Amino acid sequence: MTRAGRRPRDLTVAAVPFYFGSMVVEHLVLKRRAERRGASAGDYERRDTLASLAMGTGSLLAPLLVPKVLRPITPGRGRYAKVLVGAAAAAVAATTVADAVVRRSARRAGAPTRPPADGFHGAAHGPAIDERAVEAARKVASAGGVAAVALGGLAVTTTWASRTSADRLWRRRLLDLGSGPVVLLLAVVGWDFIYYWNHRFMHESRYMWADHVVHHSSERYNLSTALRQPVADALGTFLPYSALCLLGISPATVQTARGINLLYQFWIHTETIGRLGPSEAVLNSPSHHRVHHGSNRQYLDRNHGSILIVWDRLFGTFEPEGEPVVYGLTKNIDTFNPARIAGHEYADIVRDVASSTGWAERISYVVRGPGWATAHRAEVAAAG
Repeated sequence: MTRAGRRPRDLTVAAVPFYFGSMVVEHLVLKRRAERRGASAGDYERRDTLASLAMGTGSLLAPLLVPKVLRPITPGRGRYAKVLVGAAAAAVAATTVADAVVRRSARRAGAPTRPPADGFHGAAHGPAIDERAVEAARKVASAGGVAAVALGGLAVTTTWASRTSADRLWRRRLLDLGSGPVVLLLAVVGWDFIYYWNHRFMHESRYMWADHVVHHSSERYNLSTALRQPVADALGTFLPYSALCLLGISPATVQTARGINLLYQFWIHTETIGRLGPSEAVLNSPSHHRVHHGSNRQYLDRNHGSILIVWDRLFGTFEPEGEPVVYGLTKNIDTFNPARIAGHEYADIVRDVASSTGWAERISYVVRGPGWATAHRAEVAAAG
């Protein structure tokens, strides 16, 4: 096989015995600590740990199964791609027409574009309108908006993944840097830099957060939390790590850099290690990453780095650990069900898009930050 075609052993899979061994050791340490100091958020809880292990297993299986499912509808590659794009276009058209009908009827009658929360419209103010037609248009806009966003988003994400694959960019490489320790070091640093931005985007854009929220859903913080990984990466548009291939680093070396990056992230998910002194000026650490998992206001969207914390220091997202960290989400979902953990934010996005009254609002609910969605829902509720 060619150098581009070689696939090194996945370091993250090879390390599975290490993961479990470390978790057992940590559990014993925490158990003894709890006997002296009392319970803490770092302690293992059976249902929480099982949920994390289930999500970790899912994150290993998803990359093997999902691409095969999506390939037939991938624009430029799949036999059903035109059906996907056509359905998305039809949904956009139907939704746009329905929006226009609702707006025109609202202008004529002086009625709200958005249906009242209690469902009672009251007497019309102005020329008579066909309430049934308007209500039908609202239903079309609601269902059509969801379909358009879902199908259109799927077309975008599958196209992006196809166009930025490692093999594709390797064939278009500008250089060939060969192999060796220096090239591997470049790959590790390059992966880490791209990871910082992808991680930051996952906190700042809601459809990306919907995938990443899985990792933040636990209200505990121990090594099992590191295994609570996303399963819906195929629904994101990440900065491509394969850009490193375009610069002359082989796909095999990039894959090794990925494994090193993920392995580093494992050990920083613990409360059993305190501060690490001067090294924390450059390297990510358990202290820095505890901040990242905090739902405390000053800790939100901070410390996105993986191996290196210097990216956060350079780009203004660094926050040192100060007050005790409260782990989890700003609004916890209170479940250990893996399906709900993986899908709850997507379900919320669907509800928000379905209730939207125009394209600006629909798209904003998808691409703007999770905080925007919360604030906007409050504004709508206050106005209605």
